[in-house]
Amino acid sequence: MINASKVSYFTLAAYFETGTLKYLCFMVVVSLYLSILCANILLIVVICVNRSLHEPMYMFLCSLFVNELYGSTGLFPFLLIQILSDVHTVSAPLCFLQIFCIYSYVCVEFCILAVMSYDRYLAICWPLQYNTRMTPDKIALLIALSWLYSFITIAALISLIAPLQLCGNAINKVYCLNYSIVKLACSETTANNIYGLIITVLTVFVPVILILYTYMRILKVCFSASKQTRQKAVSTCTPHLASLLNFSFGVCFEVIQSRFSLNSVHSMLQIVLSLYFLTCQPLFNPLLYGLNMSKIRRSLVSYKSR
Repeated sequence: MINASKVSYFTLAAYFETGTLKYLCFMVVVSLYLSILCANILLIVVICVNRSLHEPMYMFLCSLFVNELYGSTGLFPFLLIQILSDVHTVSAPLCFLQIFCIYSYVCVEFCILAVMSYDRYLAICWPLQYNTRMTPDKIALLIALSWLYSFITIAALISLIAPLQLCGNAINKVYCLNYSIVKLACSETTANNIYGLIITVLTVFVPVILILYTYMRILKVCFSASKQTRQKAVSTCTPHLASLLNFSFGVCFEVIQSRFSLNSVHSMLQIVLSLYFLTCQPLFNPLLYGLNMSKIRRSLVSYKSR
């Protein structure tokens, strides 16, 4: 039995020898990371400097783009180092830090998406009361609660896995995950499993149920509303739903892959799909909202023409 206090590093066993192809992989990942940084930073700047975009929906979008930068930074620099390295190890503190970054990123993402659905519900179902219900103070509170709740929840998760007694230090992943370490434990993990189930329900299922409920109410209103109201609902809600579906697919696959053995799926495909929600969502969101929302498009055009 290896005590967790004596485990100074973890081995990432999912990496395999690629020879000179690792330099090509490195360039592809660098290009993807730079694209994510440029797209998200550009939209954050556009929203911040443009007073016409200082509305609740765009404030929530700005928080979403900040979260994409946060989640990407928790993965990409680490991934780039591992691609070029011949020894795929990570120190225990850095591993726990990466778990905190990735899991809090997921938690914030679902919270902000749920808040955005609530905002759209108020805007479409209660248009006359929207400005009194969605005040600047309430916007700031909702954003702050989304981040604070996520950080506290995941900090508690880290405090449960850090003291575990481990029987090994090999993780069959390309980055650190909570359940991968829990599976190495020789000590009792009942508290970890129960807490993991609770935060999965609170972080994933509760926001998704809330989002689906608000959109059912929105659809009900749209059926009896004018054509202009329906068009407004479609233009603002479609990107949000597409973002939710894209992110939920990636997270659900990672949860299934972590909990169950998928030997029938090729190892390279498993790696790509496990990285999907951490790589595609941060690039997908700015492109999706930037291209679909006319106010952002007009602001981008005027920003570039200066």
